[in-house]
Amino acid sequence: MVQAALPEARVSVTRSLAEVQRWIDRDLAPNPPDLILSGGGDGTAVTLVNELRDRKVWVPRLGVLRLGTGNGWANVTNAPRARAAIAHIAALQGRTPPTRRFELVECDGRIAPFLGTGWDAEIVTDFKTQLAKMPGGLRRISDGLPGYLMGMFTRTIPRHMFGNGAANVVLTNLGAPAMTVDARGNVVPLPGGETGAVLYRGPASVAAAGTTEEWGFGFRAFPFAHAAPGRVSVRIYGAPVLEATRNMFRLWRGDTVPKMHDFFLTHGKMEFDREVPFQVGGDAMAPRTSFEFRIARDAVDLVDWGQLAA
Repeated sequence: MVQAALPEARVSVTRSLAEVQRWIDRDLAPNPPDLILSGGGDGTAVTLVNELRDRKVWVPRLGVLRLGTGNGWANVTNAPRARAAIAHIAALQGRTPPTRRFELVECDGRIAPFLGTGWDAEIVTDFKTQLAKMPGGLRRISDGLPGYLMGMFTRTIPRHMFGNGAANVVLTNLGAPAMTVDARGNVVPLPGGETGAVLYRGPASVAAAGTTEEWGFGFRAFPFAHAAPGRVSVRIYGAPVLEATRNMFRLWRGDTVPKMHDFFLTHGKMEFDREVPFQVGGDAMAPRTSFEFRIARDAVDLVDWGQLAA
C-alpha cells in the first residue's frame, strides 16, 4: 500500500527488534526523515520511539496507522483505515501534516503513552497466552477485541473471583506537589500531596500512569490525560472484581466511578505487597513488585488524522 501510494517513501518491513535497530542505524540515522508512518499497534510505535530516542535520532512527526490490535494512539488521533491514511499523506504532496503533541511517561529508561499493572496488564498477558495456544484459523479471528474479552472473562475475572483478589499498593509522590481532579473535572492541588507524601495505600485492581486518553479498543482509561500538562495522569481503582464488572461500560467510557482515585504527578513510585503483572504501552513485561515513573523530557508529535481529513 505504501509503495503504491508513496513511491518515493523509504519502506522497511521489520520482523525483530534487531532489524528495527539495523534499519535505524543504516537508513534513518544518516538521513532522518520529516515523517515516519508506523505500521502496527501501540507496541510497535512505542518500540520505534524508544529505539529512535536511544540512538539520538529524533523524527519531527510520527503517523500511527491503524494496523495493530488495540490501536490506542491511532484511535485518539482519529486514524482512518490504513489505506485511507496513506492516501491522505500522498495527497499532501510533501506538505507538512497537522500534528498533535503527546507527552510521555518514563519508567526504567523507556518512554510510553501508558504503563502500569492490574487488569489491563493481566488481560494483555492472558490474551497473549491464550492466543499462542490457539490453532492458526482460530487465532486469526481471536486477534483483536474478541480475544481480549475472551481472555478477560475466561482467565482474568475468574482469577480474581477465586484467587487472592487485588494486590495492595502504596503510591508515593516523589516529585512536585500532587494535584487531583474535583467533582467538576477541574485540576486542583491535592491537600497533603507534598513531595514524599503517601497518596494512596490500599487495594488496586488497576494502578497505572498515562499521558494519552485510552489503552485501546476505545477504552478511555485516562480521561484526564491532557488536563494537567507537564504531569502524568495516575489512576488507581480499588474496587473488587464483581463491582468492576458491573461498572465495566462506565469504566470503558472513562466515567468517574466510586473507588477511582486520580492524581497528577511529575514523579512517583508504586510498591505492591506481592509480584504483579506489568505492561508498557500495551506490551506485557516481566512481573514486578514496584515501579517508579516520571513525566518524560521527550514528547512526540503524532499526525492528527482527523484534522488532516477535515
